[in-house]
Amino acid sequence: MKVLIINGHPDPHSYNQALFNAYKEGAATTNAAISEISIGTLQFNPNLRYGFRQRTELEPDLLEAIEKIRAADHIVWVFPMWWYGYPAIMKGFIDRTFLPGITFQPVPGKPFPQKLLKGKTGRIIITADTPSWYDRFIMHRPAINQFKKGTLQFCGINPVKVYYIAPVKDAKPAFLKKHIDKVYQLGVLLQ
Repeated sequence: MKVLIINGHPDPHSYNQALFNAYKEGAATTNAAISEISIGTLQFNPNLRYGFRQRTELEPDLLEAIEKIRAADHIVWVFPMWWYGYPAIMKGFIDRTFLPGITFQPVPGKPFPQKLLKGKTGRIIITADTPSWYDRFIMHRPAINQFKKGTLQFCGINPVKVYYIAPVKDAKPAFLKKHIDKVYQLGVLLQ
């Protein structure tokens, strides 16, 4: 199995980086081929300047990322929820790489596209300060729904499992370690 782990947090010293490392270490105990992307280290313009009307030339880091996405069987995303969304740099990465002809293909006369990432599975590991009950019942999971349904499943990645870690703000070391250990186990199981 080819596993791609993507860190959507721009800070290389974040808790998300520790979770990213834990998943990678767990997956390294298997026979999986592991590749990785740390979005915050890539050199690219996150602005989709022309929308889908005209393709903006893709920078080398994005071309390499697209090849990793295409090659992967299982894609793991680690990122924080900020303002009920995900970091701007991650949004820019998605805007610039999840493009027609790359991850989906519009079908004339049809409301939904051909899903070019079919056959791949996904995992979202999301951190937040919002308690899960509030995110689920009051806010209706906007970041998860947007990313899971509106991006990954829209392009064919299915199933997509979610591991929600919250609240991270003011969390005790034991709470943080417990989730690092759990994410390590997800890596071992390639889930």
